[in-house]
Amino acid sequence: MADDIFQAIHYPIAISASSGRLRQETDYAAYIRQLIRQVLLTAPGERINRPEFGAGVRRLVFAPLSTASASLAQTTVFQALNAQLDSLIRVEDVQAAATEPGRLDITVTYILRARGERQFLNVEVAL
Repeated sequence: MADDIFQAIHYPIAISASSGRLRQETDYAAYIRQLIRQVLLTAPGERINRPEFGAGVRRLVFAPLSTASASLAQTTVFQALNAQLDSLIRVEDVQAAATEPGRLDITVTYILRARGERQFLNVEVAL
């Protein structure tokens, strides 16, 4: 797949200083990481025409720190990623831990379906 040309809009959206156009993402693995972050950080109902989109992990930062809230985060993230990105990735594992007040650490292990590569993504969600 190294010879394949991949191009998508970079997230977060930015303007390229050299061309004055939308910044492009040419790395497929980076693009998928951007999509996963979008799913994790978007609250359900936030997108107008896709009310079911998102995991809404930012709201979980306000939950009491316990194993129950970490378990809820794991389940919510796993279900949201499978529902929204199942055609692009196969989620193998999701780990969530409330490491300090106001911070939630999430680790996602997934397989890129197009390449069969195992990837890891660590996301820290804080107030």
